[in-house]
Amino acid sequence: MIVVGVDGSRAGLEAAGWAAREAALRDVPLLVAHAMPRWAYETESGRLAEVAAWMREGGREILAAAVERARGDQPKISVRTTFLPDDPRTALIEATRDAELLVVGGHGIGGVRGMLVGSVAYGVAGRAPCDVVVVRPVSSPPVDEIVAGIDGSPASARVLEFAFAEAELRGTRLRLVRARAQQGFDPMAREEPGTLKELLSGLRAGHPDVPVVEESVHGHPVEVLCQAATGAELLVVGSHGSGTFAAMMLGSVSHALLHHAPGPLAVVRITR
Repeated sequence: MIVVGVDGSRAGLEAAGWAAREAALRDVPLLVAHAMPRWAYETESGRLAEVAAWMREGGREILAAAVERARGDQPKISVRTTFLPDDPRTALIEATRDAELLVVGGHGIGGVRGMLVGSVAYGVAGRAPCDVVVVRPVSSPPVDEIVAGIDGSPASARVLEFAFAEAELRGTRLRLVRARAQQGFDPMAREEPGTLKELLSGLRAGHPDVPVVEESVHGHPVEVLCQAATGAELLVVGSHGSGTFAAMMLGSVSHALLHHAPGPLAVVRITR
């Protein structure tokens, strides 16, 4: 199951369309979710009943528009909807206990009905029990490429697994990018652990139809990955890593990419 959080914004509709295409690729159902305050969900009488009814009606309209977008893009997928009576961040985390993927928009409308992102996307990336994709618009049609940011740490294993699977599903090239410091001691210049090398070899063998390009680029990880991912279908990073630079995921690198990635960003869940 894929869960997409929507809030009535254009970004939420874009997220619904992206999630629908991903659900079709994975052949899994899609759950379209909209969060609202619990009092609005539960209040049937009293002085706030009219406001609560208005909010519920607005929520139904938001869900209907998102379903229309999802089915317009992928008419054959299974789609259902749900209200989440709680703070969007808490509710989406709870709603994805059994999900493969959570998809949210890159920003929202703010106010009472929605606040995707900063607060929601930042609140769920790295905290949700599943991988998270934050959908940001691409200015032109994307090139057939998935970009993955790796750092040589064991945490890169999950990033590689996710990226290879996505590239195979989409029939695209996979570009593996490592950022290296320009001066002084470079903690990312160390040899990759043998287990990671073996995993990469195994993934190449298990996904023989995925063309792979490996790059090592001098520069700050955020700048390097944003440049590498410009025009790509998806940028994939881990929710945290190790070492001076890698430890910033989700820390400063993944945090910065949530706001500055040039297109859709996948934050792969790394259990500590």
